[in-house]
Amino acid sequence: MPMTCHDLAERIEQMQPEADPKAVARLCLLLANHMDQLEGLGNEDTLIEAWQEMGMRLQAATDQHAAMTEDLEKLARIDPARFTMDQVWVLLRAIRVQSQILQLYVGSAPADE
Repeated sequence: MPMTCHDLAERIEQMQPEADPKAVARLCLLLANHMDQLEGLGNEDTLIEAWQEMGMRLQAATDQHAAMTEDLEKLARIDPARFTMDQVWVLLRAIRVQSQILQLYVGSAPADE
């Protein structure tokens, strides 16, 4: 029998009973996008492994996002006409970080570089 999002949410709630509904929904989405077949998450070891991997990827993306936000806030105080090449690179890196976070949530493969 195929695993549904509801089944996955129940498993997540058992593993992390303190999680609020938004966190459970977010984890369902991230895990479902991470796995080729949702049925694989029915296995406890596979679920734990996927959970840990997604946790690390999400934490890394969150850390990158926080750093980029700080850089962008600094750039916002500068006249764009006076940007240096380094500041343009900061903008390009910010776009890349946003793209990585979006890829986690929509499950798409990264664009060719």
